[in-house]
Amino acid sequence: MSRKRSGKRPENPFEPRSRARRRALQALYQWQLNDDSASSIIHQFSEEQNFDGVDQDYFETLVREVVARRDALDEALSPYLKRSEAGVDQMERVVLRIGACELLHHPETPYRVVIDEAVELAHRFGAEQAHTFVNGVLDKLASEVRTLERQVEEGGGRV
Repeated sequence: MSRKRSGKRPENPFEPRSRARRRALQALYQWQLNDDSASSIIHQFSEEQNFDGVDQDYFETLVREVVARRDALDEALSPYLKRSEAGVDQMERVVLRIGACELLHHPETPYRVVIDEAVELAHRFGAEQAHTFVNGVLDKLASEVRTLERQVEEGGGRV
């Protein structure tokens, strides 16, 4: 059975969420610098950015949750940071907060997807070795907060 190629790749069903994470990264980076409210940043980004192909609801959820849970997310991450808080780049910090938010509050998203997406964000927007740092920190957090999921994946647990 032959299929015609249109020259366009089929849309990845997960791409709207990936785009939502990228928009959330940009919005939260701005929030870290300006300390605006979540509503203000969401409104500004909704007005100024193109949201075609973006899961806007997920974008808004991530922005609201990271802003509201900043202290708890930082506390969850702190045991796994091998540098002082001041040594964590602003872009790395926002990527880590998004990843921690998803690991802790979005169990419907597999931990490997959360880590892979965060590593991609860090690789794309962070400093040269940011992706390695983000991977290590989030992998350790996932080991702590997604133990059952990891056990099942590794074949050591039964559901």
